Amino acid sequence: MHLHQQYLPDYHFSERHALDIAAPQAHVMAAARDYRPDGDALFKYAIAARELPMRALDRLHLRSGAPQPAFGIDNFTRLEQRGDEELLLGLAGKFWRSDYGQARIADGRAFLDFNAPGSAKLLLSFVAQKLDDAHTRLTTETRVYCLDAEARRRFAPYWYLIRPVSGLLRRRMLASIGHSARRGK
Repeated sequence: MHLHQQYLPDYHFSERHALDIAAPQAHVMAAARDYRPDGDALFKYAIAARELPMRALDRLHLRSGAPQPAFGIDNFTRLEQRGDEELLLGLAGKFWRSDYGQARIADGRAFLDFNAPGSAKLLLSFVAQKLDDAHTRLTTETRVYCLDAEARRRFAPYWYLIRPVSGLLRRRMLASIGHSARRGK
């Protein structure tokens, strides 16, 4: 049984993408673990567009202090890794809010125990399947479980709005990971 099935066996929304990569399984998983979207202009523009309402509200309300950093891979908590085969990252909160409504999740146990009303849990998994000594299939799956009807009602429109861009970003992420893995990094 895969780890994502243990952490989030039931879910309301999901998206899955896969890519066969000409690299050993260990290189692929290392590249997935070390992935950073910093150089992806589309990722930066998509996040900037998503955060525009939050940033505009901050300016309108003349909020002082340092602005909230842009959303990125560092917002995820590493929940668990199983060798060179699987890696799980998680988020919890109210993602549809302009500020993401993200709850702090310390680890896998905290993710499993999270149950704040009106919230959702998001799991991002990477599964590296060895095809042969030099080829690996990397699959990424996003699963979202809404903790109650209110969360599901609020998350559904957000999901259908972001899903096309999210899918495009996931495919670009896989391509970037594949490129890094083929270079042995």
